[in-house]
Amino acid sequence: MAEKVVVNLASGLSDDEERVTVAFLVATAALDQGKDVVVWLTKDAVRLALAGEAKGEACDGCPPLERLFQQFADGEGTLGVCPICFNSRKLDESQLVDNAQLMGATPLWQWTGEGATVFSY
Repeated sequence: MAEKVVVNLASGLSDDEERVTVAFLVATAALDQGKDVVVWLTKDAVRLALAGEAKGEACDGCPPLERLFQQFADGEGTLGVCPICFNSRKLDESQLVDNAQLMGATPLWQWTGEGATVFSY
């Protein structure tokens, strides 16, 4: 069984594009090392799980977010979306990308089982 990694991302594109980029660089690097990875989106980061939202470049020389998100999806990474944060913004669950699912704190910790490496951005 692969080691599990949780990347908690609480920043969205509207408040910190570079933090979003770094979180997905870490997440895709973990996938490349054979880890099972969930990026748990909280606060305004939940918008990133909607189709068409993850786009642009955070800085000169930063990789395009579209590419990072595609690499993450291709590597079978999961976007865990805080349901409280998602619903409080009155977002539409039918607009979630294929690798996203509503995942509260309890299901997240049940997924980690015996433990996980956790990164927070």
